[in-house]
Amino acid sequence: MVALFAKAGAALVGGSVISRVPFIGGGGGGGEMPDQALIRTGVVVDRHRLTAYDRVCRFGLSDALPPTYPHMVAFPMHLALMTSGRFPVPAIGLVHIANRITVHRPIQAAEPLSLRVWATPLRPHPRGRQFDIRTEARIGDELVWEEVSTNLSRGRGTDGAPGTEAPPSTAGLPVAATWKLRGDLGRRYGAVSGDLNPIHVHPLSARLFGFPAAIAHGMWTKARCLAALGRQLPASAYSTDWSAPWRLRRGRRAVRAARRELIEHLAQPDEHRGGGAQLLV
Repeated sequence: MVALFAKAGAALVGGSVISRVPFIGGGGGGGEMPDQALIRTGVVVDRHRLTAYDRVCRFGLSDALPPTYPHMVAFPMHLALMTSGRFPVPAIGLVHIANRITVHRPIQAAEPLSLRVWATPLRPHPRGRQFDIRTEARIGDELVWEEVSTNLSRGRGTDGAPGTEAPPSTAGLPVAATWKLRGDLGRRYGAVSGDLNPIHVHPLSARLFGFPAAIAHGMWTKARCLAALGRQLPASAYSTDWSAPWRLRRGRRAVRAARRELIEHLAQPDEHRGGGAQLLV
């Protein structure tokens, strides 16, 4: 695997200059995923951006990074890979369908990070093709955080191909909370995270990609759930499979889970994914 050293969000990948327009690019590399990794060293957390992220996701302000925050720090590198001319599927319109984060130890905002990002080969999915973006964060030589982020390129699917696992039904649980999701949530989270995928930012742009309304970012829903649980969740690995998008046009989202029962469920080992907690959103 070829290691390329990136500078923030303006990396050179495979000799092609990354477009300055978010999500424009990709889809020009044939059918094979490029065998390369992006590496950034000496990454310093922007305290103002961390504060804005904490507020939009409802985390308490702290010097310790939320479990989901390194994903946002690494996201420009994800975008650099996916908008490369060698990337086999278009970045625009990709759907985030699953995510697994492992926190090996808490990360303090003052600790500089080294990040490594790469993509796995494409594999079939019932609704198109899927792939993983893998991310590792180190402090010195110590691996402190890692992530597997699964994305779907929608198209002609493969019958019988494995998709994401269907989560257990929550139909028997009471509604524990109702969150008001403002129509501009996708734009507010996108402004902080840099994820300005058109399916999130406006109903009109979402309809171009087959969605009846703009949908919430998957990583916002994951972060919002973790923020709601606070320190009551003892696990250090958090697996999330999104069963359906959260449409923003409805204005409110009911969380169908009793708080105590949800915490007890999430604290159980996730046998299929090597331990940790499984979030059902």
